Amino acid sequence: MSAPARASGPRPVTPVGILAATLDRIADGLDGVADVPDDVRADLRRAQELAGGLDPYLERCTTPESSALARLAALTREHDWAGRDPGAVFLEQEMLSGHVEGQALKMLVGATRARRVLEIGLFTGYSALAMAEALPVDGRLVACELDAEVADLARRAFSESPAGGRITVEVGPAADTLAALAAAGEEFDLVFIDADKAGYADYLAALVNTGLLAPHGLVAVDNTLMQGAPWVAGERTANGDAIAAFNDTVAADPRVEQVLLPLRDGLTLIRRSG
Repeated sequence: MSAPARASGPRPVTPVGILAATLDRIADGLDGVADVPDDVRADLRRAQELAGGLDPYLERCTTPESSALARLAALTREHDWAGRDPGAVFLEQEMLSGHVEGQALKMLVGATRARRVLEIGLFTGYSALAMAEALPVDGRLVACELDAEVADLARRAFSESPAGGRITVEVGPAADTLAALAAAGEEFDLVFIDADKAGYADYLAALVNTGLLAPHGLVAVDNTLMQGAPWVAGERTANGDAIAAFNDTVAADPRVEQVLLPLRDGLTLIRRSG
């Protein structure tokens, strides 16, 4: 059985990507096996096409990214992540939000008419810049980032985009930045959480329990499928445990309503109930 063409690039880190890679390995294992029924081979080939073709199709049918975002994505891919100080925060190119999720976040900014956006977890700034591109000229995005090195990389990328001037990067523990923003009376229409997974519940609580989240505000939380860990049997990583607990906490909180979308590695949209 001939398998579909396999794209090179980052390792799979989403449920669909992992599924596609798993199906490819199964197909490889069946190569040369003579007694596999034709209908089983046909079903496997169909499953490969469905899983492996989904992400490329989404990319093709989504509004193209701006040239500034394309440059930022290339910069992220080309950066020497393996050469970082072993004691630094672990970062890798697979953490990039990417084209489809970036456009989804950009769409949320436009649909909610957000003027003030907060991002918890900047990385190289792809999602921040995508959202900033949808802000009005007087709009503002505040991005929290723990790692100074990657924050500097993001700032350099922002300087090459007209929308980059709408972004302010705050370096340090996000909890400290959130406390300072709340004390200053800041309020945000849209918040994107994409930071340390163990901190998700505390970040959401800080938003809901203070005035940081506007009454009509929307929170978008990334990686809430966490590579399938919350529902797949077997030993989970610490991040898998954290996301599973976070999802259960959100689902049980009567103060909010939410929907978990199977976009990339999961995107949960949350707002106050009522």
